[in-house]
Amino acid sequence: MGLDDIKRRVAAAETASGRAAGEVTLIAVSKVQPLDRVEAVLNAGHRVFGENYVQEAAGKWPDWRTRFPKVELHMIGPLQTNKLNPALELFDAIHTLDRPSLAGKLARQVQMRGCCPQLFVQVNTGAEPQKAGILPDDADAFVAQCRAQDLTLSGLMCIPPEDQDPVPHFRALRDIALRNGLTGLSMGMSADFEAAIAEGATHIRVGSAIFGARDYG
Repeated sequence: MGLDDIKRRVAAAETASGRAAGEVTLIAVSKVQPLDRVEAVLNAGHRVFGENYVQEAAGKWPDWRTRFPKVELHMIGPLQTNKLNPALELFDAIHTLDRPSLAGKLARQVQMRGCCPQLFVQVNTGAEPQKAGILPDDADAFVAQCRAQDLTLSGLMCIPPEDQDPVPHFRALRDIALRNGLTGLSMGMSADFEAAIAEGATHIRVGSAIFGARDYG
């Protein structure tokens, strides 16, 4: 595959679902990818990337940002509270706001800094015990709690269970967003992003289909 192929498929999915061209943000997930692969995508003109680990992102993106203009970096992995400060220095968006303790510390930092990244609440739509995220039944209350702390939310994020049809999970996330007045839907990855676009995704997270398989060594 590769970047051009994925962009064509995104455009086709937008058209098929009656979405405006360019309505969906493609996040190229560059975690644990060789630097030359990521730089090739940068050289191709793509500027929106996702990383899972603060330390990894801190080791490579400051240099790239001096060489490539208008890079937008999204945090899509679990965020430890002790990594919050460097994360706020690095990332334009955080997709993994997943618990009250993180919301509280984030609110204090945002107030001190006077600025806030885009924030997506991670919802554990499959109620999987091994996976982070707010349970669907608790999502409305958590959104209200975040807003009460003056956190401006951009939307919701989910990662459906691997062994299930993702579409009901995408629809569940969309329903939670609608009733809470949220427009951002971060959902869909390499295997299911076209289905996510059909269900209203505004941000899709695609890694291996752009860069190739990861080698975790």
